[in-house]
Amino acid sequence: MKRAVVIGAGGQIGRPTVEALARDGWEVTAASRGGGRDEAWDDAVRTVRLDRSDDAALSALVGDDCDLLVDMVAYDAVHARQLTSLAGRIGSAVVISSVSVYDDGSGRNFDTLREPGGFPTYPVPIPETHPTVPPGATSYSTRKVALERGLLAAAGTLPVTVLRPGAVHGPYSPLPRELYFVKRNLDGRRGRALSFRGESRFHPASARNIAELVRSAAARPGTRVLNACDGEAPTVAEIGAAIDAVMGVQTETTLLDGPPEGSVGRTPWSTPLPIVADMSAAERELGYRPVVSYAESLPETVAWLTDVLAAGRDWRECFPYLAQVYPDLFDYAAEDAWYAA
Repeated sequence: MKRAVVIGAGGQIGRPTVEALARDGWEVTAASRGGGRDEAWDDAVRTVRLDRSDDAALSALVGDDCDLLVDMVAYDAVHARQLTSLAGRIGSAVVISSVSVYDDGSGRNFDTLREPGGFPTYPVPIPETHPTVPPGATSYSTRKVALERGLLAAAGTLPVTVLRPGAVHGPYSPLPRELYFVKRNLDGRRGRALSFRGESRFHPASARNIAELVRSAAARPGTRVLNACDGEAPTVAEIGAAIDAVMGVQTETTLLDGPPEGSVGRTPWSTPLPIVADMSAAERELGYRPVVSYAESLPETVAWLTDVLAAGRDWRECFPYLAQVYPDLFDYAAEDAWYAA
């Protein structure tokens, strides 16, 4: 039986990836900081606790007979060197990057989003050959590029597939964008405003579809960079309508012609220009077909979010990272004042 090691197995993408590989006949070692404490995999999956910064522990975990290494949490050039040092002991690797690495060719990218005139103008869709930001250590995006470059430089000794997801969604997310609509519906808010006429598109990526890409890449080892998103890129208005349908509620949406007015109209998908990834390379090279559409994935996500918020728990306590990125996501007082004006 082929042996796979999954680093970051307890996370949002790691969980369905472990399941997909196990179903495909891999003997999976699921490594995470919790060591499988919160996961409920069957006996075919071995769970271990791993401190990613401990090179000796990672080396011992990989051993001498690792056919596949999947890394969900690799972040920068240091991790690239850590992984490439294991070349010769690993059959192939799949590593998660991000669509945030893309530059629009004029110095605008995810790092300039909030600067005046700094929103990038990307082609629709964005191919993997599009320019990226320079590698470095100054931001999430530059570090991911440094990771990619370090891995690809070792292509001769370590076949590696780099996957670039978009707006990742699904249960166990630390940044569940769908909460914007789910919590409003749970709170009985039947009116909402959407900036840019609700036409913003930030290509979603189901954790289950990313897992399918990992499974497909594992079956076809090679060195490549691929976008890793869903089969469709719905608008924010379409996302809201789909969540309403799952929750069985009717809402009234006010469309703003332009940007948000303060916090009013701002959502985790609100962009003045589309961010849509080209998935044709994954289809061509891996035979990729999404295992779930965005709408089909929502019942599981909505149920998970509803359960997390049960008993009146504060959303900021439940999702501290989301609250850090979007602190005014539920500023109902500002919305009420805006509607009353």
